[in-house]
Amino acid sequence: MYRFLLTPRWLALHVVVLLVIPAFIFLGRWQFGRYEERSTASDRTTTNLAAAPVPLEELATVGGAVPEGDKFRTVTVRGSYDAAHEWVVRRRTQNQRVGFYVVTPLVTSAGAVLVNRGWVPAGTDADGTPSVPKPPTGEVTVTGRLRPAETEETSGIPNRAGLPTGQILLVDDAVLGAGLPYRLYGGFVELSGQQPAAAIAPEPVPDPDPGSGGGLNLAYGVQWWMFIGIAIGGWLLLIRREARDLRAASESAQKTMQSVSH
Repeated sequence: MYRFLLTPRWLALHVVVLLVIPAFIFLGRWQFGRYEERSTASDRTTTNLAAAPVPLEELATVGGAVPEGDKFRTVTVRGSYDAAHEWVVRRRTQNQRVGFYVVTPLVTSAGAVLVNRGWVPAGTDADGTPSVPKPPTGEVTVTGRLRPAETEETSGIPNRAGLPTGQILLVDDAVLGAGLPYRLYGGFVELSGQQPAAAIAPEPVPDPDPGSGGGLNLAYGVQWWMFIGIAIGGWLLLIRREARDLRAASESAQKTMQSVSH
């Protein structure tokens, strides 16, 4: 009765099922991996944002790099802004508007750190330099979120040359520090507070959203593994239906033959 399973049509179906099962297992494991990564990143972001502020030099070094585990830790640093070496970062969206981040070096006794002072809207000409409030003069104490340097790999933003003077696409201390008369701390600081406060300042960058922790990835992982049961169940159902139809056809043929013989 089950010799039909060795026919070419059914052999092709067996191959398809045997291929999709490991594929679904792989896709489920990949989604579970993404869930763990995003949950870890979400928990770390929440923890770092809630941590008490510490001096910049406790987490960053001149010429070093900011570890991913310290991303969004709140730091404090005292120094003076160097407005002569200020940049605006293109294509940054805030409140559904496209504009620029304003990045200014803050010079300290040990070196300098890049400070993202906030966001300004783009003008009528996307290639033109926007109107940027000047940083305060004299010494200030900056409080902000520590960020690793931006690269093409970490940000997904392709860099390119030939931009208007003073405009950049990525906040990368290793690149920007090459043209400065002092050494830079690794990464940059996203300003959240400043003393004394500036009378006019760029719009502050909002706190990052820790995200849902990869809940969708968990759901997708469970879904892929449910597809394994569906594939196997559907395969067995087709086999049973084919066997039932063949049995019914055989019984009908036997009855026909018996009827003819009588």
